[in-house]
Amino acid sequence: MSLIKRRVEERFKKAIDRKKSILLLGPENTGKTTLVKSLKANLYINLARPDTRQAYEKDPGRLTREVEAMDAEFPWVIIDEIQKVTPLLDAIQDLIDSKLAQFILTGSSARKLRREEETNLLPGRLVVLRMDPLLISEMTTMRPTIEDLLLYGSLPQIILEKSKENREEDLFSYVTTYLEEEIRSEALVRNIGAFSNFLKLAALESGLISNFHKLSQDVGVSNPTINEYYQILVDCLVAERVEALSKSHTRKKLIKSPKFLIYDLGVRRIAAGEGRDFPEKYMGDLFEQWVGLELLRQMRTEPVKCSLLFWRDQSGAEVDFVIEKENQYIPVEVKWTKNPTAQDARHVHTFIEEYSNCSKGYVVCRVNRAQKLSSSVIALPWKELPSILEK
Repeated sequence: MSLIKRRVEERFKKAIDRKKSILLLGPENTGKTTLVKSLKANLYINLARPDTRQAYEKDPGRLTREVEAMDAEFPWVIIDEIQKVTPLLDAIQDLIDSKLAQFILTGSSARKLRREEETNLLPGRLVVLRMDPLLISEMTTMRPTIEDLLLYGSLPQIILEKSKENREEDLFSYVTTYLEEEIRSEALVRNIGAFSNFLKLAALESGLISNFHKLSQDVGVSNPTINEYYQILVDCLVAERVEALSKSHTRKKLIKSPKFLIYDLGVRRIAAGEGRDFPEKYMGDLFEQWVGLELLRQMRTEPVKCSLLFWRDQSGAEVDFVIEKENQYIPVEVKWTKNPTAQDARHVHTFIEEYSNCSKGYVVCRVNRAQKLSSSVIALPWKELPSILEK
């Protein structure tokens, strides 16, 4: 299918073989169009093109007439950026129910699909898949350093570009045209200045426990507006929300506020207005964000439903990430070190003692090979991060 072998392709192919229609969501430039255009569709419609979009906005029934006029039995129809003309979903539902066509729909935002009461979400008729920036397991021929991943992110077009100067230019263009213009337009934000300020601060605050009150003061809008702005980023697939694990039998003062992660570290850096020279201590914060994003992306390719949480009490005990899988917890601490010690695992041990449905944990770091820090905690090389969910 695509030039780079993507993990989502296996689920994509299975859905096609089952004659199911597909909704493929993902931010721009993650490879959605490359994947779907590798199929030989009977009809390809790109709603990102203004003339095409306007034609279907004026006449959504045109799609039905075009499909009914086809000679092919059960034709393939690909529609890129379906959220731009949501009235087409009614026609698509009728065509699917009538077994007249099989659809692959792509979208770079779920906001309009969720927001409008009249929008038809085609319940039960679509297999919903997600296309993210590249997983480490998908970069088999590129082998980037962890430093490059933290600075430039994991978007396919950026990873494939060898020149670091060109990467920087491409990221700047991407943030300017996609984040600052398209997402603002997609969200129908009235206060452009406030949203632009929020976007920069959200990038700077990525990975930290959210403080809506402080952000509202810095941006000059209300707490509910900050919450709405974050929801815009989540709906537009630009931010990931990581909830706090707040259930405990003995610890009554667990942090409950969520964390937000900007979906790509290269995009995050440019949106924050940062350069490429970071102090060593800051690399640890970026490394933690990378691990969280990598786990979230991998979870979306797993057949078993998983959730990503974090855990912290007000006394300072903290575990960077907690995987919830099949009613079991797996604590994951992240350390920017090549020489992990038992001290790095102390909060993981605290967590394991606290929860009966947890028996092992990990410290993800920069060791060359896995090391046993205790009977229940393994220090894991960052390149082996996928193995946590595979076990």
